[in-house]
Amino acid sequence: MSGQNKQPLVVDIKRHSLEDGPGIRSVVFFKGCPASCMFCQNPETQNPETEIVFRAARCIGCASCGKACRHGAIDLAMVGRIHRDRCSRCGNCALACPSSALEVVGKAYSVEALTEILMLDYHYYRHSGGGVTLSGGECTMYPDFVGPLLKSLKQNSVHTAVQTSGDFDYESFKGKIMPWVDTVYFDVKIADPETHRQYIGRSNHLSFDNLRRLVSEPGVEVHPRIPLIPGITDSNENLSAIVELLADAGAVDVTMIPYNPMGIEMAAGLGHKVPPLPETFMKPADEKAIYEKLRSLVQRRRQRAVPLPQ
Repeated sequence: MSGQNKQPLVVDIKRHSLEDGPGIRSVVFFKGCPASCMFCQNPETQNPETEIVFRAARCIGCASCGKACRHGAIDLAMVGRIHRDRCSRCGNCALACPSSALEVVGKAYSVEALTEILMLDYHYYRHSGGGVTLSGGECTMYPDFVGPLLKSLKQNSVHTAVQTSGDFDYESFKGKIMPWVDTVYFDVKIADPETHRQYIGRSNHLSFDNLRRLVSEPGVEVHPRIPLIPGITDSNENLSAIVELLADAGAVDVTMIPYNPMGIEMAAGLGHKVPPLPETFMKPADEKAIYEKLRSLVQRRRQRAVPLPQ
């Protein structure tokens, strides 16, 4: 799947975020990803095309959607409401829905329009040391859009960051995106190639190769992160292997992204197969124990003959 020359869609613009980089930030979530993570926190960002999401808790059963649909795709007796094989994703059902139980996911913006929206919070960025973070999906799929957007932000003195899983063409990233990025948050999920393919749907060779190359680039701040997925990424074996891979790549540190079960409900609303994952957030004590496990692994690696860089 390539978005090299494609106009990307935006799923959401989250303003006033405190979790996606330094200071107060705006986060742009792009639609489209080359991976198909079973545990994706934002499954609405996987497909690069427009989608219709059904939120069952909002439905009042008025049948307005069925009357508006020209393709017979709405079935009020069906759990998910939408026959996806008949749906043209025209959005008429969402327009007719009075309770927003049906919504269109994905909206196109020009670079100029998106920059104008993001600059509304410039004073928050300036006074908090914040800025703008581009996420997804995989925002690096769209270098011909993301590059000019980042350039526009940098020309307005805005700190920029991207969140990526590293599944991109390196030369395109280096030439079109890297010159305008201050910080790269690089997600490393699973070390074992076969296990990675099982849960992610792709090999991890490209991602790890890109991480090694990116870490060696001068002037680029790279922060590896491990998404915490109970029973999948949190094993001692996986965490230990990731620490080794990061050490070999020359990465200085690694953090964890807390487990977020919100993607389960969204997957159901999109008509996707619901992943067999915990439906609640982890208990703080359990989460802390995994953080301590990772910290211990990093410390032990630093104490060995070939330590992690200091």
